[in-house]
Amino acid sequence: MAELTQESKGFYKLSWLQRIGFGSGDLAQNLIFQTVATFLMIYLCTVLKISPVFVSGLILAVRLFDCFWSPIVGRYIDNHNPKLGKYRTYLLYGGIPLTVAACCLMLPAAAGWSMTCKIIYATVSYTLLSMIYSVVNIPYGSIMASMTRDNNEVLILTSTRMVCANIGQILVQAGFPIGLAIVANQSIDWNQAVFMAIGTIPAFIILPLLPVLKKVLGKKGLYYVLLSIGFVGFVVLYAVGKFFDVNECNTIVQIAKIMTGVGLLVGSLMWALVPEVITEAEYRTGNRPAATVNALAGVAFKAGFSIAGWITPLVMGWLGFNLANEVSALAGGPDAWFIVISVFALVGFVLLTLCFLGCKENIVTTPEKPATYGEMFREFKANKCLQLMLWIFVVVFLASFIAAPVNAYYTKLADYSDTVKEAILWFTTIIPAILLIVVGYLIYKYPLTDEKLDEMNREIEARNQKA
Repeated sequence: MAELTQESKGFYKLSWLQRIGFGSGDLAQNLIFQTVATFLMIYLCTVLKISPVFVSGLILAVRLFDCFWSPIVGRYIDNHNPKLGKYRTYLLYGGIPLTVAACCLMLPAAAGWSMTCKIIYATVSYTLLSMIYSVVNIPYGSIMASMTRDNNEVLILTSTRMVCANIGQILVQAGFPIGLAIVANQSIDWNQAVFMAIGTIPAFIILPLLPVLKKVLGKKGLYYVLLSIGFVGFVVLYAVGKFFDVNECNTIVQIAKIMTGVGLLVGSLMWALVPEVITEAEYRTGNRPAATVNALAGVAFKAGFSIAGWITPLVMGWLGFNLANEVSALAGGPDAWFIVISVFALVGFVLLTLCFLGCKENIVTTPEKPATYGEMFREFKANKCLQLMLWIFVVVFLASFIAAPVNAYYTKLADYSDTVKEAILWFTTIIPAILLIVVGYLIYKYPLTDEKLDEMNREIEARNQKA
């Protein structure tokens, strides 16, 4: 009876079927997002032979546009309540065009077009994919805050979600180059595939242990330990790449890459802050702007990704490493790229359907009147926790993605000049290490403790009972 009373106040306990059903949505989206984040730049530069300067500008422009598009999507979702579920609906109806857009991102015929047509094609296809992705990703992120108020359940949901996300990451980062080689009937570079994917291994060990680790180390202590391990890993990778032959130090390189994965795992844990910020906003205002906060978190997440995608090809080109002129680090022709991304997209749609069927929305509110953009901006200004969380998102995901397209070249350092080697090392080791230090400082400034959040949730539920 006590458990039922507790659940009636919003502190729902979830089944593993619900948790895994929710997590399958992140696995689905990562099959597409990780492909874009890791391989789109290489595809556009080495397969379509588009200038890295244009590619960097395109990535930045699309993400700047998304800064305006995502709040529009979030506002729309917060102010509407479809019959199939306030948030779940978009997983199904948005998943269909998302799958089509992903398949159209790497059409084989595009390789034979004129450069003008290639540029138009790349611009239109990438922009449409980004817009549709927001329509799926923003409501998906909002589902977690609608399933329960229980902080332990939120942590388990986050852990489950991030395990699934990392399964998607390892499938893409190792599976994409392997898939290209298989389809193109070429030899597989196993050292490269392992290096690209091995950094995700810590997720499968640490994420299931999060409740225990958090209890022992505390929320912030856990972050600090992970960041410190990651920092050391980046230092080791730099030292090996700078002073030794990478292929002769393969064991040390793989261990160091695992350590960097431990540090970058903090990016996965940041999604647990989103429900906290939503709770803080509801505590102050009485409204629960789940989709709006997730939209802003998505903007910050994509800002880190876009800065990485913009600066990496641009600066590396200045340093003498022009991706369009270098031999590609990945095997396969245009047909192979299209087949592999299509397989990932179709599997992703099946998983989005499973997520739609497995999620249950328990805490859903729709404002009596639609929120205006002025009110959204005022909420952003008033919510200091939201502002700090967004800065953490920008920096941690900049650290995660700035090395993503260049990782494929780290194991081939011996093939390049000293200048190019230095450029690769800066983007795969030095810059991410510096950014992890910045993330640690921002986490130090974050004010919401679990005790404070429990107090807020109890008061919110007490207000709801009186109403």
